Parts: sequence; C-alpha cells; structure tokens
Amino acid sequence: ITRGTVRLIGSTPSTGRVEIYHDGRWGTICDDYWDMNDANVVCKQLGFPQASRAFRGATHGQGSGPIWMDDVKCSGWESHIYDCGHRGWGSTDCTHSEDASVECSYPGSSSIRLVNGGPNYGRVEVNHNGQWGTVCDDRWDINDADVVCRQLGYPGAGSAPHQALYGQGSDPVWLDNVNCTGGEASLFECAHNGWGVHNCGHGEDAGVVCVSSVIRLANGGDNYGRVEIYENGQWGTVCDDTWDIADAKVVCRQLGFSGATSAPTDATYGQGSGPILRHHVHCQGSETSLLVCPHDKYSPTHCHHGEDSSVVCY
Repeated sequence: ITRGTVRLIGSTPSTGRVEIYHDGRWGTICDDYWDMNDANVVCKQLGFPQASRAFRGATHGQGSGPIWMDDVKCSGWESHIYDCGHRGWGSTDCTHSEDASVECSYPGSSSIRLVNGGPNYGRVEVNHNGQWGTVCDDRWDINDADVVCRQLGYPGAGSAPHQALYGQGSDPVWLDNVNCTGGEASLFECAHNGWGVHNCGHGEDAGVVCVSSVIRLANGGDNYGRVEIYENGQWGTVCDDTWDIADAKVVCRQLGFSGATSAPTDATYGQGSGPILRHHVHCQGSETSLLVCPHDKYSPTHCHHGEDSSVVCY
C-alpha cells in the first residue's frame, strides 16, 4: 500500500469514514476544520468527480488506531489529501468520536447542478424527492452563490445572477427566499421558505458564476507580489497590457485585503514561468473575483513574462 492512500469505510463504496495509510498503518482524520474543500480532494483522489457532503462527528462510525491528520485545510484543488495543510502527522487533540467522513458523488447523482451554462456557471437546479427544480432569486445573493459553488467543488462564487439569466427552468420551483450566511457546506443547510413554498415564476430563476481557479501573490510579501492564477493543474501569470488599479483592487479584495495602492507592471516582482493565462484584463473594480473580469484568456505571442502583472494591497 502506498503511503498516503485513502479509503472509505462505510455502507457504500462512495460513502464512509475517511482513512489514510501512513507509516505502515491505517488511521483516521479528525473533523476539526473539515469541510467540502477537504471532502472534494478525498473524493477526487478516489476517482469520483466531487463530494456531495462532508460529515463530522464520526457519522460513519469510530475508527481505531492513530488519528493521522488534524486541522486539515485543503484549498479544494489539490490532487491528494497528502498535499493539504495540517498539524503534522499524528499531532492531534481529537478522539475517534471526531472522525471525518465524506459522501462522494457519481456523474449525474448530485443533488445540485448547473444548467444551460458551462461547467462553472448556469441556472441552479436542485433535486428533491427525485425531481429536479429551480431556486427563486428572491434574496439570492453572493453568500448563497458561494455555498452552491463550494458544494459543487469550486472555491467560491464570482456573481449571483438573477432573473433567469441562464434561461427559465420548468416546475417545480423548489426553494424561495434562500438565506445562507455563506459558511454552510450545502445549500440545503440554508434557511428558506420550505420545499415548494414560493411566490415566484421561472422568470426569477437564480443562477451562479463559480470561480474556477485560485489566485496567489508570488515573489513578494503577504500583501504584494506577482499575480498568479492556478488553472488546469498549473500556475500561470497575467499579462500587464491594460493592467490598472481597478484590476489590482479586485485581486486584493479577493485575497482578503481592503483594496490596492498600486498595480505594478513589467514584472516588478520578477518573471514567472508557465503559461500567461490572462491578457487585456478589464475589471470595473467592483467584481468579487479577477476570474470573472472580461479578458483575453490566452496572450498573443508578443506578451512575455517580462510583462507579468503585480499588485500592492492594503
């Protein structure tokens, strides 16, 4: 057995307590900080497209032996739970009553899906009692969209479109007045009117645009550096053509800062490597993610790493 191999111990091949093989022994993972990002990494490692639920509190029974991982913090894009941050192998303050579990989903088996868009955007539809239906856009906002996107395996949402932007669905309208705080692991944990209780038509069907990549600052400090995007399994840079303070403000807010003081160009913080993933970015400055700003996805041949974009955040 290869070190870092994972398995599920439960009632079905896709659901169960997560166990990981380390130092010649199988052990469990503590549920401190356990969330959908962690569950998605486990499920993808096992060959499933995504996770549908992340369980805490030994939902699928208590394991035995060592508790190998605690305070696991995956971004959701790692290929292996072994690559995620944690307290250190065998370092834990947990008991087996806190063993983490997951439910992985097969294609088509998810209880939530995006329709009439693309892989990371579209009309939100949910499955209840075996029937797909829509969500009304009353009170629909970025907190609700964030929950949907994380449930589908993305880091978060860039926007929460209203008024059937991705077309009108068909009956039923399952949810109305959805009111997520943003921290829920599933849309079904959020407050709403009750299943099928609504005053909406399908002209009010809710949608989402999910962020399909992640961003970091490289070769600088905590609040400044070269802007890099992780996409399709690799890190790449942003060309500085049309790069300005509006773009920098979006990046900085996305990373948790209040805003930007400058938008350096010409590889101020060194030249990156790999692909140049964005060119001619045109943010208005109010977007929640750089990844939803208009852009040319791939730079022409005249854009090179001497033109890598950077930010200074405050």
